[in-house]
Parts: sequence; C-alpha cells; structure tokens
Amino acid sequence: MSKPPITASTIIAGVAGWPVRHSLSPLIHNAWLEAAGIDAVYVAFGTPADHFEDFVRGARGGAVRGVNVTLPFKQQALAMATRATERARTAAAANILIFETDGTISADNTDGLGLIAAFKGQARGFDLAAGPMVILGAGGGARGATAALLAAGCPEVRILNRTLAKAQALAAELGAGVVAGGLADAPRAFEGVTAVINATSAGLANAGQLTVPLEATPSSAVVMDMIYKPLMTPLLLQAQALGRRTVDGLEMLIGQAAPSFEAFFGRPPPGAVDVRALALAALDP
Repeated sequence: MSKPPITASTIIAGVAGWPVRHSLSPLIHNAWLEAAGIDAVYVAFGTPADHFEDFVRGARGGAVRGVNVTLPFKQQALAMATRATERARTAAAANILIFETDGTISADNTDGLGLIAAFKGQARGFDLAAGPMVILGAGGGARGATAALLAAGCPEVRILNRTLAKAQALAAELGAGVVAGGLADAPRAFEGVTAVINATSAGLANAGQLTVPLEATPSSAVVMDMIYKPLMTPLLLQAQALGRRTVDGLEMLIGQAAPSFEAFFGRPPPGAVDVRALALAALDP
C-alpha cells in the first residue's frame, strides 16, 4: 500500500534534537507509514540547544502529534511534560513527547524497550535474568538501560565510568542491584558477567575510543554498543575478534522506534517492511 499524499488532515510527528540531520528515524517511520497507508508524515526538527523549550511550547495543543527526543534534550523533555510514565521517571529522561489537544504533554521513555528488543533480536536465547551485566558509562543512556535491565530481572548491574563519583551517584540513586566502579575495575567487574553494554559516546565518529579488557569476560558473554554510526564500533570489532556475540545500536534504535510509532499513530508498525535493510543502505558510505 502506498503512502497517501500530504493533506490538511495529515498527522505530523518527528524527532527533535541538535544536531539531528544524521537521524535514521525519519527513514524508519516513513517507511512504516507508507507500508501502513497512514495519512501521516515523520520529519526531523533540528532544534538549537537554546530553543528547545520554545519548540515544545509551540507544539502544544496538537499541531504536532508528538516527537521522539534525542540528545541533548531528553532531560529537558521530561521536565516540560505534564505527566510521565514510570519508565520515564525512573530513567529521569524522556525520548517521547505526545502533545495532547488540551495542551497537556505526556512523556515516555522507550529506550529501555529498544535495548531489550535488540538483545532478543540479535542474541537469540539470551536470558536477561541469568546473571550480572556491566554498563559502561553513567549518563542518561546508562540510567535508562540499568532501569530496563533491573525491570527485566537482571540480578545485578555493574556501572563502570571514567568518573567513579558519577557512577557511585547513579548506583545510589537506582538502589538495590546496582554497584559502581571505575573503568580500571573492569577486569574484576567483567568476571562472570552475561553481557557488557557501552552506553558512552566512545566509539562514535570523532569521539575517541573505549579500551576495556573484553578478554576478561566469559566466552559466552554478549557485547552491545548503543552507537549505530559506525555500525561496527571498535568495541564490537574487539568482541567479535574474541568470539563474543554482539548486538549493535541500530537494532536498539529500531526497537525503541516501534513503540514510539504506536504512541504517535495508534497502531504497531507493519511487519512487512524491512526497515533494518533500509537503514543499513543509508549507513553504507
């Protein structure tokens, strides 16, 4: 089914961030919209850092149905919401804002759902409750991932960060089942883990690399990187060289996009379209 032409009743949704021109979200959502024949369009809203609040206020009342929110606005998005899901409150960040017609704003966070979906898609048979997991980083991505893993039954999350105090503060805030350490603690922290997840920007183009002793992980451990550009980060290449199974950030992006699509358009995305293939083609230099 082809996508209807844009009309006066076309639903508008999108992604807000800065910068946002690199985002694959419009490609993914518009492919789903076309396959479903929904009268809607999904666009990128490049919102400079000092204008995000103006953008949100201007979208209130339903002129825009909703937006995914990406860096650096996820915490601001939550603060501007009228109400928020438990997922968003626990993550202390929102990656979805829904603009209701009465002027209220609803916030949610599907990043954790995307992480879980990525493991299910690329690490078949992986049991999230089977043992401890390590998260590298202590920012918003690490917070959301930790909350999602604990909710899924992971018995212990070990947060490792360059700045130990930041990891300790996050562990104290999230409570039981979370322990903190510095990156220098990685050899000991990796013992007996079922997975290692990179939630830092290290590995992103021009953002430096992350050097950790993955050889200290069990041979059965899964290694995930939230970054999807490049798709195969240095961390994932290191993991593959050691024979570890890997999960990439593109799978997480698609995993969080599916519940976002349903929040915006009222139905799950159609399964007939291979959005991963489309995204891989777009990533190919």
